[in-house]
Amino acid sequence: MKDGFFRVAAATPEVKVADVKENAKRITALIKEAAQEGCGAVCLPELAVTAYTCGDLFLTSTLLEGAEGALCQIMKDTGDLDILCIVGVPVPWGGSLFNCGAVFHKGRLLGLAAKSFIPNYSEFYEARYFAPAQPAQRVRFCGQDTVMGSGLLFPCENVADLTVGVEVCEDLWGAMPPSGLLAKNGATLLLNPSCSDEVANKAEYRRTLVESWSGHLVGAYVYADSGAGESTGDMVFAGHNLIAENGTTLAESQLFTTGLTMADIDLEALGQERRKSNTWLDRADGEMVKIPFAYDPETLGAFQPRRTFPKLPFVPEDPAARDKRCQLILTMQAHGLATRLKHIGCKDALIALSGGLDSTLALLVTVRAFDLLGLSRQGILAVSMPCFGTTSRTKNNAQRMARELEVEFREIPIKDTVLSHFRDIGQDPENFDVAFENAQARERTQVLMDMANQRNGLVIGTGDLSELALGWATYNGDHMSMYAVNADVPKTLVRHLVAFEAQRLGGQLAGALRDVLDTPVSPELLPPKDGEIAQKTEELVGPYELHDFFLYHFLRHGFGPGKIYRMACRAFAGHYQPETVKAWLQVFFRRFFSQQFKRSCLPDGPKVGTVGVSPRGDLRLPSDACARLWLDEISRL
Repeated sequence: MKDGFFRVAAATPEVKVADVKENAKRITALIKEAAQEGCGAVCLPELAVTAYTCGDLFLTSTLLEGAEGALCQIMKDTGDLDILCIVGVPVPWGGSLFNCGAVFHKGRLLGLAAKSFIPNYSEFYEARYFAPAQPAQRVRFCGQDTVMGSGLLFPCENVADLTVGVEVCEDLWGAMPPSGLLAKNGATLLLNPSCSDEVANKAEYRRTLVESWSGHLVGAYVYADSGAGESTGDMVFAGHNLIAENGTTLAESQLFTTGLTMADIDLEALGQERRKSNTWLDRADGEMVKIPFAYDPETLGAFQPRRTFPKLPFVPEDPAARDKRCQLILTMQAHGLATRLKHIGCKDALIALSGGLDSTLALLVTVRAFDLLGLSRQGILAVSMPCFGTTSRTKNNAQRMARELEVEFREIPIKDTVLSHFRDIGQDPENFDVAFENAQARERTQVLMDMANQRNGLVIGTGDLSELALGWATYNGDHMSMYAVNADVPKTLVRHLVAFEAQRLGGQLAGALRDVLDTPVSPELLPPKDGEIAQKTEELVGPYELHDFFLYHFLRHGFGPGKIYRMACRAFAGHYQPETVKAWLQVFFRRFFSQQFKRSCLPDGPKVGTVGVSPRGDLRLPSDACARLWLDEISRL
């Protein structure tokens, strides 16, 4: 309801079999609790009004009439609540009985979404009582004219990208779940009132099913499961509630618990993702019935998102998942380089090894690639080119790494060459301007390129994704190479990749790698002070953890600066003040737009993640695009 966030809940009451009055009270209490918590929609289990395990009682008019009356009472008791509710209820109509999810809002029965697939195998025998959903038809239930059947959509008139679809339990487990067609016709939020019995390992499968289906639909999926109180004569029910968004579980209940499971879904992200994919084409199916509803402006205005965001979106928080990701990315980088070397018949590679993070990662990847191809590591030439800003710490680390990795190492001081160049162009060597800095970077690239020609070798690029996004590279200097292995790896992930290799390789090499990790990020182009690095990148362009956060949410989801700012303030609360976040956000957008010309002519490099800036792959941005709209939005924050 703000910045595209919308709170949903799956609710499991403790039911009493066939006691519709008591069940109604408990359902009402959960709906009221969800509304109090700021939820815009709440889903309760399949046949929650009666309980699922009523057996042949579903064939009695007493239970069915009682269920209708109980639903009437629930709608009456929640009529003043601005929350969309889905409650499972049996509905008799036209000589048949239907297993429905009743959808209502502020006392109005919007529709009855009927179950399409009726299980009648193993422990299930629903076909004894229920008929499968029919095409939508007008019915009267709870004293209201409404619609019942399949193909019901509930679009919200005043929340962007919110259209609700409902399927019931077994519908999800079928070969072609109805939610697929609902999503193709616009549903972004799918709700499933369910009663899934518990058996060994079923919870894991159920979670995977909900996760994968939400990703397949590029939607949010709320699965509300029955639990305590259901008859355990033949089955046990655990109340396994799940909320997933585009392939990721946002919230999950513990088994054998009751109550609310809540999460804030991001409708804007879902809408952007669908619009970005040209294979996701909405269809206008004439059999779909749309029943609109709207929230009160006061409800929307009062909503405050609670969703939290990882500070490092490119880096998994779980250590095991992080190690797995690191191993995969290193392997992808190495295979990309190995394929290029094999294709051009090249057995030599050259790297400008500065002793910094990026060149260290490039060297580790190159060693992996040579090992994959069975090539001698002596075909790798690591070149140290000290100049005005080089410190003994970085130079020594470069030499140690080359020795431990058994690659060729060569030191070529470039100070005299750069000073000669300064004399040629009339540059004052005491003027530490951009020409002073960039001349060193370009000289290093020239040395590498010429040596590559001597050896018929390949110059390996070291620059990373974060530097490319900010344009923090010297045009035709470190910006250029013959194959850029790090071009799709953000700075925050580079650090973890190097740390992973330090742990994996161990020994003296690990000590050198850990010292590289402890060294401030710097291009080392300005003279050191008292032997220490004087030029620290993050003091100049801003913290990379902030810039990577901005980059991920801007390119991955297309979010605007305002939303990214508010997300960053929540993610980095207590670490960066809001005014600091705003200042670096402005730097990010200003640099991102103004430096596109450097990205328009990038060398080849392997894609390893969902965010990239290659002009041939992920980002087709004109070099003359204006940042005014984005900077104006930041100025209003």
